[in-house]
Amino acid sequence: MERKSDKFNIPDPINKALKKLADAGYGAYLVGGCVRDLLLHKKPKDWDITTNAKPEEIMKLFSETFYENDYGTVGVVNKDVSDETLKVIEITPYRLETAYSDKRRPDNVIFSQNIEDDLKRRDFTINAMALEPYKGQLIDLYKGQDDIKDKLIRAVGEPDERFREDALRVLRAIRLSCELNFAIEPKTEKALQENSSLLEHVSKERIRDEFTRIIMSDHPMKGLELCRKFSILHYIAPDLERGIGVEQGGIHTFDVWEHLMRSVQHTADKAWPLETRLAALFHDIGKPHTRSKTPTNEKWSFYGHELVGARLTRKILTDLKFPSKTIDKVTKLVRWHMFFSDTETITHSAVRRLVANVGKDNVWDLMNVRAADRIGTGRPKEGPYRLRKYHAMIEEVMRDPVSVGMLKIDGSKIMEVTSTKPGPKIGLILHALLEDVLENPALNKEDYLQKRALELIKLPEKELKDLGEKGKKSKDLADDEKVQEIRKRHFVE
Repeated sequence: MERKSDKFNIPDPINKALKKLADAGYGAYLVGGCVRDLLLHKKPKDWDITTNAKPEEIMKLFSETFYENDYGTVGVVNKDVSDETLKVIEITPYRLETAYSDKRRPDNVIFSQNIEDDLKRRDFTINAMALEPYKGQLIDLYKGQDDIKDKLIRAVGEPDERFREDALRVLRAIRLSCELNFAIEPKTEKALQENSSLLEHVSKERIRDEFTRIIMSDHPMKGLELCRKFSILHYIAPDLERGIGVEQGGIHTFDVWEHLMRSVQHTADKAWPLETRLAALFHDIGKPHTRSKTPTNEKWSFYGHELVGARLTRKILTDLKFPSKTIDKVTKLVRWHMFFSDTETITHSAVRRLVANVGKDNVWDLMNVRAADRIGTGRPKEGPYRLRKYHAMIEEVMRDPVSVGMLKIDGSKIMEVTSTKPGPKIGLILHALLEDVLENPALNKEDYLQKRALELIKLPEKELKDLGEKGKKSKDLADDEKVQEIRKRHFVE
């Protein structure tokens, strides 16, 4: 069925590519998500063109291209544009696909001369429309416009077949649902649930990418609730499910699961970055592993949950193949989210140690995780005095030395002053000096540090190490017997 489209604001590089194909006698349409976004009056995140030209014919028409896939997609490079979405335009021949033996990709791709063949293999109706801007022609064989109007995610053709072809579509349907705030059509939802176990055939990288887009959407809580409903969490972060029904008590209105959902939704409402959203999602993931009651206390306690949670977070993100930089930052935010409790007794040296532990670049993200944690309890949204106090104290110490690199002395100078060769002792001395400066930033002076280094060089390595670590809490969770037992019981090393 063909329908006239409204006029769309198509960027010049896209128009030129379409025109070049059309002038050469080929059919050329915008297709997929970019058409959907145009109909929703959104700026497309990428632009896909489909044509009846073969890959080698496409490459002859454009000056700079690359072709390195099994699907016929040719990348056309535009170096002279600033918009990232236009730097590479993907042009793919109309194609048919054979069976999907591995539930991930077609066994064979057959190029076609009919746009209808290309549209019928697509996942959802809202992605199965083709637009020819010059003629104002919109090909909509599966009533995608109606589903956009009704805010529905509906599979093209038989839903069961679509999900069996590519199991990632199970997660993609959920991602589109929370990105667009659309409902999933009942027949499509039933097939999705029946085929959710096929995600075991999908690579962790592809799952990670869809999961990331769910978390970065405006409605991550909705997406994660759908993942729970359709038994998909097992393929993303199994330990999240442990929080369902785990009562917390105290200041918490909700169980662990809903607390985490509300926390991550707050980060989305604030448009905070991925690392902050992930940390909010996982900050209390260790609670089900650590929940206990003592005979003298009827309240639930979760002693050590931040340490266990940090280790679980690292494992989840590593399994999902996130970049190491992301893993390290999110793990650090989870590990330190329980900073301080009493604004009357907190000292500036304690704040400096917090900044040293989490890093200056991360400390405000940590504060945002704490704010999301508070919202997740069900308490009022207004910033409490305690958080304002933390903000003020952090600002006060941000200029103070919080790392070895900020000391007015380095390893080379220590070796010169003490007439010592390189070795472990130099690093231990630096950390012992840092501990002095964390306690009193006024000591960060060359003369004091050199004099103190001469005193420290005389100490045995063990004593130096103890000096460098004296700022840690006496009940360091990493050495606590109770937490060691928790780790062993739940296989978190």
